[in-house]
Amino acid sequence: MDRNRDKYIPALSYEWLTPLYDLVMQLIMCESTFKRRLVEQMRINKGYRVLDLGCGTATLTILIKKAHPEAEVIGLDIDPDILEVARSKIRKAGVDIALDHANAIELPYPDNSFDCVVSSLVFHHLTHEDKISTFREVFRVLQPGGELHAADFGKPHNILMYLISLIIRQFEETLDNIKGLLPEMLHNAGFDQVEETERYMTVFGTLSLYRARKPR
Repeated sequence: MDRNRDKYIPALSYEWLTPLYDLVMQLIMCESTFKRRLVEQMRINKGYRVLDLGCGTATLTILIKKAHPEAEVIGLDIDPDILEVARSKIRKAGVDIALDHANAIELPYPDNSFDCVVSSLVFHHLTHEDKISTFREVFRVLQPGGELHAADFGKPHNILMYLISLIIRQFEETLDNIKGLLPEMLHNAGFDQVEETERYMTVFGTLSLYRARKPR
């Protein structure tokens, strides 16, 4: 939403770096590994409606659609520039994916719209208040029994990851992640069966996979 344009942080912090996002992710993050695992974790069934929240350049969005062509997959991002990159990739991939330009704290969908919401490396960009708002919005648009699946930075799980986390700890938006507060925040938003399912070591610290269910 345009009124929030000045509030979002581009995927690599600076707009001029947006065209390099995919290359950077391939070089410094275990992107192919954790995103494929995230798709497996979602357990998408035929006819599911799936939202990729903060879809970025649509790498994960396309991966989901190719793995589950029978599902309806929608990508959403607040950054219009990165959505242009996503549109180009979707055309080249030859898949049918709708893209929406909106803010995660105010999703443009009715209640109970999706079977699954997935998000990759989005929440650490958000302030504490915006994380709370986003989790509530995700809860609202999920159907009862629907699930949120997310990959984002979590509490360091060894001394090396702790030392590396000191670099990103200086950013206020990452503190909830580094302190391991995301599961508690998801519970507070109404989710049950919240769990951290896997952890990966990265050059920026521990990357965690999360699963949370909206009660039936």
